[in-house]
Amino acid sequence: MALIISYNINGIRAALKKDFANWLSIVNADIICLQEIKANRDQFDELVFSNLGYNLYCNSAEKKGYSGVAILAKKKPKHIEYGCGIDEIDCEGRIIRVDFEKFSVMSVYFPSGSSGETRQQFKMYFLSEFGKYIMKLKKQLPNLVISGDYNICHKSIDIHNPLRNKNTSGFLPEERLWVDGFLDLGFTDSFRKLNSNPNMYTWWSYRANSRSKNLGWRIDYHMISKTLENNLYRSEILSETYHSDHCPILLELNHID
Repeated sequence: MALIISYNINGIRAALKKDFANWLSIVNADIICLQEIKANRDQFDELVFSNLGYNLYCNSAEKKGYSGVAILAKKKPKHIEYGCGIDEIDCEGRIIRVDFEKFSVMSVYFPSGSSGETRQQFKMYFLSEFGKYIMKLKKQLPNLVISGDYNICHKSIDIHNPLRNKNTSGFLPEERLWVDGFLDLGFTDSFRKLNSNPNMYTWWSYRANSRSKNLGWRIDYHMISKTLENNLYRSEILSETYHSDHCPILLELNHID
């Protein structure tokens, strides 16, 4: 059994000041995928994680205090892949992958387009190139878990006010169509496979008490290869965890370790 957590931590240094390490020790996951670590390795104490039994793998952005992804794994992978080989994407530290014998896990931080047209164009470029990358990768590694902050709500059920946000980055028709196409490549939204309940979100704006009112967006996913569907045991949103404007998401796979 493999217990995998994905969490946009919105700054690993800030989270560590909010008792993040103690939370990790309680959850005791096998693999933790982090997004928006906003730090280089020399800017935080790695011993915090090694003392909990984790091997730490980071892909930080070239720009200081920006983006960055990491994976914590109790078992050492047979291979670690940093980035996807596209310079414009890799300089922002958005992708890292660890390969084990039976499956591979990716921590991915998709771009946001909310700051304006230039970044929205980059987001659409990222989506296009990432889709091509994964299509090729699946031929080599058929059992993929692609975890992270996708910065897209797929369906109306995934956002608190779909009508008001229909022209907002993160819920644009072309972004939602991309998710349709991504699933058609042979992936499953693990949460929706097991849970059809509304009002289940993973991110809330810091404005207007959005989190206390549960005015949120579900933009964090564990997408799994269809080949892993029979291993899918549990997929949950841990909405009562507070270190970030996101909350962690949990995936449990049977007979995979």
